[in-house]
Amino acid sequence: MKMLSKRLIGVIIVLIGVIALVFVMLRVIPGDPASVLLNEHVSQENIDRLTQSMGLDKSLPEQFVDYLGHAVRGDLGQSYFFKQPVTALILEAFPYTLKLTLLSIIFAWTLGIISGVISAMYNEKFLDYIFRPAALLGISVPVFIVALFLQYLFYFRFSLLPLTYDTSLLSLIMPAIALGWNSAGSVARLMRSNLMEQLGAPYMDTALAKGLLYKKAVLVHALRNAAVPVISMMALQLSGMLSGAVITESIFSIPGLGKLALGAIQTRDMPLLQGTVIFTALLIAIGNIVADVLATILNPKIRQESNR
Repeated sequence: MKMLSKRLIGVIIVLIGVIALVFVMLRVIPGDPASVLLNEHVSQENIDRLTQSMGLDKSLPEQFVDYLGHAVRGDLGQSYFFKQPVTALILEAFPYTLKLTLLSIIFAWTLGIISGVISAMYNEKFLDYIFRPAALLGISVPVFIVALFLQYLFYFRFSLLPLTYDTSLLSLIMPAIALGWNSAGSVARLMRSNLMEQLGAPYMDTALAKGLLYKKAVLVHALRNAAVPVISMMALQLSGMLSGAVITESIFSIPGLGKLALGAIQTRDMPLLQGTVIFTALLIAIGNIVADVLATILNPKIRQESNR
């Protein structure tokens, strides 16, 4: 409980810092949002009137205090481009990103854990020589390259899957693989490394000496100990995927948070961009808390240290 309270206080401080940083950065970028929204031939009087109505004529500290006060109440302002509340736009887009992320994480964790365990159990053997380069490839290849390759293979070459998102579950398979490929490689490498370390521990020799089968000893004893840091990383990956789907959603035309943020950048929609960044930061913060809680539950040593 003490550890959770510290984490929550830290999250609040980080979120305030993120809000302040994004707020200042968006306002020091050259260009006037009011001029962008209006026609280039509009008079300066109309530009000034719109600037005043958006509250951009106030000093920067005043604008920040006003924005922070509204943000605490869940009001992230109104989109310049869509003329709708930013919170409503984010909540409308979030289910698409969440659905994509859940499918991606299922793919990444399943493939990563299985390949990592097999690679460790068959160290320096044929299967290990296959899975290790595959995991490295997963970490190294950028998301957009994986996405374009999948589109070529499954749509242009074999016509098995839709090219872009069409609301069907089938159209999310390629985006899920593209988004989860990198995470699968990370999970596989960490799982293999941790499991290899556990396989050399004295308790494994004791278990095998007592007649326990090698595979059973690995799955019952070694895997449980090796999974602690992997689960912590997986919790962070979940929040990272929720917030990092910009490229994937753009390539596959998924109307999620990533595409919403990209559109806000293109239209210089400051309230919408601020809102998506703050919401993303909140997801990452929650992911960190979940990772810490899981690590505390799974590892008694961490739990004892946090209670001191």
